[in-house]
Amino acid sequence: MSPTLRTPRLLLTPYTPDDEDDFVALFQDTRVSRWMGDGPVSEADDRALFGRIFSKVYAQDLFDVWAVRRDGRLIGHAEIKRTEEVRGHEIIYALSPEAWGSGLGTELAEALVTYGFGTLGLTEVHATVAAENEASLRLLARNGFTHVRDIEEDDGGLTRVLSKKFLPDGATLPAL
Repeated sequence: MSPTLRTPRLLLTPYTPDDEDDFVALFQDTRVSRWMGDGPVSEADDRALFGRIFSKVYAQDLFDVWAVRRDGRLIGHAEIKRTEEVRGHEIIYALSPEAWGSGLGTELAEALVTYGFGTLGLTEVHATVAAENEASLRLLARNGFTHVRDIEEDDGGLTRVLSKKFLPDGATLPAL
């Protein structure tokens, strides 16, 4: 099960069954889901995804996934997991639109990177972002990520792969 993480304004906890409606609401918001996976899906698919967090991800300890909370309310979703697309560990995050523009995304990304380097002992973390998602690209650049390569998707869209490397003295440098 994923450990609880704290930042100055956020609390990252494992999901509980009571989080289902808030999870589905987050993923059903097209302003959020347009940037997640293959884009918006049905409510039934999002409910099935939520169920798999318990039946597969947590049950088999596959990777870390969290509910992101502020002042007790679920306002986002976060993961760090190994993916073949980046040939390493990728951070994944989403925040509700009410949280956009407040620095919470930067705070969340920093927490995921710190967890990856510190707790998981990774030497590099990655993120994949749709080329049109300029806000997320700026957020990751502020966090020291650099563009490594592009992936052309089947639908013609472009996904940017970004990376950040860890240095043993605790400093981090962008990937080359």
